[in-house]
Amino acid sequence: MWTEHPDTANKLQYPKVPRMNLQEKNTTQVPRSTQDHSKKLSKDDINNLPIRRWEGPVILIREDDKVSQAVQLLKNETVLGFDTETKPVFRKGVSHLPSLLQLAAANAVYLFQLNQLTRFSPLQEILEDCKVIKVGVGIAQDMEQLRAVFSFVPSQCHDLGDLARSMGMESYGLRTLAARFFNFRISKRAQCSNWDSPVLKPFQVSYAATDAWISREIFLAMRREGLNLPDKKTHLHEAIQLG
Repeated sequence: MWTEHPDTANKLQYPKVPRMNLQEKNTTQVPRSTQDHSKKLSKDDINNLPIRRWEGPVILIREDDKVSQAVQLLKNETVLGFDTETKPVFRKGVSHLPSLLQLAAANAVYLFQLNQLTRFSPLQEILEDCKVIKVGVGIAQDMEQLRAVFSFVPSQCHDLGDLARSMGMESYGLRTLAARFFNFRISKRAQCSNWDSPVLKPFQVSYAATDAWISREIFLAMRREGLNLPDKKTHLHEAIQLG
């Protein structure tokens, strides 16, 4: 179980187990070879793989005065895993704003509870920072929905699905990409939970952190295999109607 410590920027401490860093040489989950990526993975193939989750530090931000501090640390990164979570909709015609923004750095994952915040200018800065690459699956749609919460012009944001297609892959969801590159699966059971809750449950924190973390790891694996990024000036702007 994790415990929350308000004196350390709401840092959630997980049990002291080896943190899963897929760039370490001694990891048991070795990325698949390039030629394996074109092979079709069935649902059973993925379900038979072991489950993995992010087991490192998670910084939960739900106070305005903590946002700037977190963003200053994130500005030192070159690549951030990106994701958002929104309260699920079960009735036609009902919609919700994103409740959570996840940004994964090299050594920690930051969760911003948007429904508890009122000042978003630091988050605007990091999402507009052309020196920091942001990567995730379905990132254009997430960015468009996020812009309903606060205004920003996204920069250096890349969709892992588009990048996977450019590498000749037929399936490009986050779960499939994790299986393809690292031979494990991630759980999606918390996807339809109540993300509007002011206090997130441990399983929600773990799920949200894992999605952002694995997005970053997948991108790094793609880059190690020679991925060339599209023009940063046009890539996402073509997918999002700004203004």
